[in-house]
Amino acid sequence: MRNLVEAIRPLLGSVMSQLGVAELDWNDLLAGSTDSAFADVAMPCHSLSRVMRKSPNVIADEILETLGSSTDGVCEVSSVNGFLNFSADSRWLAGLLQDALSDDRLRVSTEESRVIVIDYSSPNVAKHMHVGHLRSTVIGDALNRMLTHKGHRVVPENHIGDWGTPFGMLIEHLIDMGVEKGSQDIDLSTFYSDARAKFDSDSEFASRSRARVVRMQASEPETIELWQMLVDRSLIHFNEVYQRMGVLLTDDDIAGESKYESALPGVVDKLTETGMLEESDGAKVVYLEGWKNRDGDPLPLIIQKADGGYNYATTDLACILDRIENVGSRDFLYVVGAEQAQHFSMVFDVARNADFMDEEVNSIHVSFGLVMGTDGKKLASRTGGAVHLNDLLLEAVERADAIVAQKNPSLSDEERSEVANMLGIGAIKYADLSTDRTNNYTFEWEKMLSFDGNTAPYLQYAHARICSIFSKDGIDRNSIREANIYLNHEREMALGRALIAFPEAFDSACSSHSPHKLATQLHTIAQAFASFYEVCPVLGSEGETRGSRLALCDLTARTLQTGLDLLGIASPQRM
Repeated sequence: MRNLVEAIRPLLGSVMSQLGVAELDWNDLLAGSTDSAFADVAMPCHSLSRVMRKSPNVIADEILETLGSSTDGVCEVSSVNGFLNFSADSRWLAGLLQDALSDDRLRVSTEESRVIVIDYSSPNVAKHMHVGHLRSTVIGDALNRMLTHKGHRVVPENHIGDWGTPFGMLIEHLIDMGVEKGSQDIDLSTFYSDARAKFDSDSEFASRSRARVVRMQASEPETIELWQMLVDRSLIHFNEVYQRMGVLLTDDDIAGESKYESALPGVVDKLTETGMLEESDGAKVVYLEGWKNRDGDPLPLIIQKADGGYNYATTDLACILDRIENVGSRDFLYVVGAEQAQHFSMVFDVARNADFMDEEVNSIHVSFGLVMGTDGKKLASRTGGAVHLNDLLLEAVERADAIVAQKNPSLSDEERSEVANMLGIGAIKYADLSTDRTNNYTFEWEKMLSFDGNTAPYLQYAHARICSIFSKDGIDRNSIREANIYLNHEREMALGRALIAFPEAFDSACSSHSPHKLATQLHTIAQAFASFYEVCPVLGSEGETRGSRLALCDLTARTLQTGLDLLGIASPQRM
């Protein structure tokens, strides 16, 4: 527990000086410290053996004796097998909880504000969003919320695929369909595949498509108008999905490939000036030291193809320049699948070698694993194709509706629909966010919609359960903030420890761009509350005990609601 470590650090510093250890590497000393049900901090003394030339057991006993009563009111200390166990004093812990109770931010601090660009979601125009966009959208949205809460100005950029050679065939297919029908008649589930099939089988159509690309790159008004029709139709679909998911992205956040098209020749010119560009089979490439292909030959990063077209790398380099020069950011997060790790590493290397980015720029690939099916393969539809994300969301709400109807038939149709939406969408998001993003995870309906285990329904139910405590007696929750907190029962202490760890878990989640650390702490809090509520009567208690336990309930509910909101998940008051 960071709070306790910070509280005991000056005391330990004084003790170590008395024992002849002038300089202490706190990171080294605390590296092996652990939390447990019996001690808030279990600190090993093994690393001090080489300095003090004594066994860890002797060192721990000497530190304990020298500390004496100096930790009274903060913690109790014991020495066991070379470890110093620091157990938080109930009054000290209650004081921290009291601070959190009266604080709208629950003791979460802010940082010096930075402008942080988060590149996430990134679907392709003229295609349905599919399950492959789920993790980028959900993780990116959570980081957007979390970093904003820490005081930063987050600039979300939805780098949609809205330019390039495929648009020649897409525009020609649109013309063949009959433009007069309007973009609303475009069926995104088949539009792209139909255009591709025609391109592969009809040479005349393929020739027209290639010619259309040239006209598009020349900004021919008629062609750009048709291109815009495809973009507009796609944005309707994207926004429908985003609204159903409850994510923050809007049209104002669109920063597609087309935005950077005019800047690409300038990227080539800048790289030419540095002397980094070389020719390879007619293409302009950069060879980076240390990058090899499978055969051991130098691996090029293609900047401009032999036919004059540009690659993703060129666009990403243009993005970097724009974000530094126009957005004014020095912090970029790319929420993109782990399979793109090599691409981003090479792009970042080129950007630094070309002085597009200096050492003050933090450019980070926030990678993530795959969504897997129960068969152990990448999640796919029954036909083997990509699962449409909108269909997945609709099914989640439908499944949740059936569960809510069974659990609480007294809810009105309107209430049940609202709760089912919160439950279904929350279940999908939480299943993703509660997993270490670098790992794959298995998509299982039964598990993610369960009211047991580390799931959104479990946390949402814990929140609703607390809300019902206050609604039963019509208690004004604002008045509860004036109550004094006492921790007289071990279950109250356990809940207090879990609540006090919330700011630390949140900070760790932000600094490592790992929402699962926040999710894990929320689950710990919900578990601790369940144990507390099982044996500690709330409404059935009296006097100061009743007020204190109501305060713990309120603080727990607010912490769960705040944490879930930072993950982009709603907290129903009734379920």
